[in-house]
Amino acid sequence: MQLIYGFDIDTPKELLAILARNLQQRRLEKGLSREALSELSGVPTPTIAKFEQKHTLSLSSYVALAKALGYSNDIKKLLSEPQYSTMEELDRINRNKNRKRGRNEISQ
Repeated sequence: MQLIYGFDIDTPKELLAILARNLQQRRLEKGLSREALSELSGVPTPTIAKFEQKHTLSLSSYVALAKALGYSNDIKKLLSEPQYSTMEELDRINRNKNRKRGRNEISQ
């Protein structure tokens, strides 16, 4: 099942590259080496290097790195608000706010 939204044109690979670049920039702005960030976050130094260079990282490691850099609130806000591009989609979101399970339908 694939959801298609008209407002999202970045590929997952491009988004990972942006996340890696942003994390590296925040690390450098704080004057931290990969080793220092590793000590603060508990994420191994080679894992940080691999993320910055090849954009591969587990979600739990990304959260640990973001937290170590002071971005806990930003992580909490991720996906916290519904996104919609039409009034019909907003109406469907409002109807489904209390659902506990999804349906087998694809929105296009």
